[in-house]
Amino acid sequence: MPRNAHLRPIPPLAAVLGSLALAATLTACGGDSGASDAKVVTVYSADGLKGENGDGWYDQVFKDFEKETGIKVKYVEGGSGEMVQRAVREKSNPQADVLVTLPPFIQQADGKGLLATYAPKGSDQVDGAGKAADATWTSVVNNYFGFVYNTKELKQPPTTWEELLDAKYRNKLQYSTPGVAGDGTAVLIKAIHDFGGKEPALAYLKKLQANNVGPSASTGKLAPKVDKGELLVANGDVQMNYAQSKTMPNLGLWFPAHQGGKPTTFALPYAAGLVTKAPHTANGKKLLDFMLTARAQRQVSEIGGGFSSRKDVEATDANAVALTKLMDGVEIFAPDWTEIDKNLQSDVEDWKTATGS
Repeated sequence: MPRNAHLRPIPPLAAVLGSLALAATLTACGGDSGASDAKVVTVYSADGLKGENGDGWYDQVFKDFEKETGIKVKYVEGGSGEMVQRAVREKSNPQADVLVTLPPFIQQADGKGLLATYAPKGSDQVDGAGKAADATWTSVVNNYFGFVYNTKELKQPPTTWEELLDAKYRNKLQYSTPGVAGDGTAVLIKAIHDFGGKEPALAYLKKLQANNVGPSASTGKLAPKVDKGELLVANGDVQMNYAQSKTMPNLGLWFPAHQGGKPTTFALPYAAGLVTKAPHTANGKKLLDFMLTARAQRQVSEIGGGFSSRKDVEATDANAVALTKLMDGVEIFAPDWTEIDKNLQSDVEDWKTATGS
C-alpha cells in the first residue's frame, strides 16, 4: 500500500532550573506532562489515506482538525510493519501519538505494548470485528484487499492467480513485501486462503517469482508504475487504488480467483490506536475522536474512496455506489487475525525461503 517520514523549548532562569529538569525528564519518558498542551499531534501511518496531490481523506481530515482545534498534525508515513518497528525502536522515548496500520500489524503493535487503552467517541458504532475488545485500537476506515492492472495494455483484467504465471507478465508484475507492507502481507494471507493452505500457496508464489520484479516496501508506489505501463499487475487495496484511479486513467481494480473458484477478498481496515506514553496524549485522543465523527466518516467514501467504519453512517455518494458495484460478486472471507499474528514471523520466513527473497 507511497510511504514517507518526520519530529521541543526554554523559559527564564535560576529558580526554574529544577522544574526545567523535571519537565525534560518527563518528556523524555514520553509522559503526559506539559508536552500534552503543545499544539501538535504526531501520526505514524500506513500509506493510502493521504492523497498524491493533497486530495486524500487524511488531507481533508487533518485540515479540518487543525482549523477546529488549532492542533497541528505532524505526519509520518511508511509500510505497516515499518511503522510498527519504528514505534518499537522509540518505545522508551515515544515520538508518535497515534499509530495507524493494517492488520495484522495493529495486533502486533498491541502485543508489543505500543498501544494504550482508549475508546474514541463514536467507537460504539464500530462493529466488534473492527475494534479491539480491550479498546487499544479502532478501525477508522474500512477497506478491502485487491489488485490493480493496466487497462491500456490489458483490455481485460486477468481473472485467476494462474494467469499471472504467463510469460507476458515477466518483469511486469510486482507485489509489496510480506512482513513489511500490510498489503504485501495480504498477498500471502489471500494466497493461503485461495489455495487451501500454506504449502500450496508457497508452491504457487515460488513459481510466480519468475515474473516478479522484486521486493517493494511500499504498496502505494506500485500503482503509478502500473498506470504508466512499467508494470501490468500489482497488489494494492480498494480504498487506495480507487482513490488513485481518479488521477491515473490506466488503473483498473480486480480480485484474483483460484482457477475454478470465485474471486475473493477480505477486509483490511486502517486501524488506529493511541500510543502508550505518547508525548501528546490529550491531542492524540482528540484526533482519534475527530476521525470517527459522522462528518469525517462520511468523507471516507466522498473523498477517500473507502468504506466508513461506523455502521450508522450510510454513504450514498457516487463513490459509494461505484465501490458497491466493484465488490459485486466478490466473495469476502474473514481471516483469523489472532492466528495470523501468532504465525506471521514463521509464515514470512517460509515465504522468503520459498521465493528466495
